[in-house]
Amino acid sequence: MKACIYPGTFDPITNGHVDVIKRAIKIFDKVIVAVAKSDSKHPMFDTDMRVKMVQMSVQNLPCVRVERFDNLLVDFAKERSINTVIRGLRAVSDFEYELQIGYANAALWEEFETVYLMPSLKNAFISSSIVRSVLSHKGDVSKLVPHEILPFLSEKN
Repeated sequence: MKACIYPGTFDPITNGHVDVIKRAIKIFDKVIVAVAKSDSKHPMFDTDMRVKMVQMSVQNLPCVRVERFDNLLVDFAKERSINTVIRGLRAVSDFEYELQIGYANAALWEEFETVYLMPSLKNAFISSSIVRSVLSHKGDVSKLVPHEILPFLSEKN
């Protein structure tokens, strides 16, 4: 069974994230969505809520599992004997940062592989920070995020 990890903060999960997950399950037998604690990013939602929102968003995708992590991604991957991660790339501006992270992870574990996937064009502009910004201005995010999490976003708004 070929498995991969899709790490991120998912603050909150977006349609772009779900798009990348659906692309990954076409390639991998199992996808672990790894929700990072990321206190340094000062997330809008705590880790438990982000895990819950991701779980709700992927509940109809049976080969997807959601876990939390607060250690190095490489260590999280080694603990699960999975040497492949996927990362979403929306634009060229994402590439430089993701390339650096990919190289850093490979330096920590030589067998570590990063696969870059692009969301569909309709989701390419969506990011969690855009969703948070729209939310902070009381805007409608219903076309940007999975409908399952809208009640949680309404509570926060």
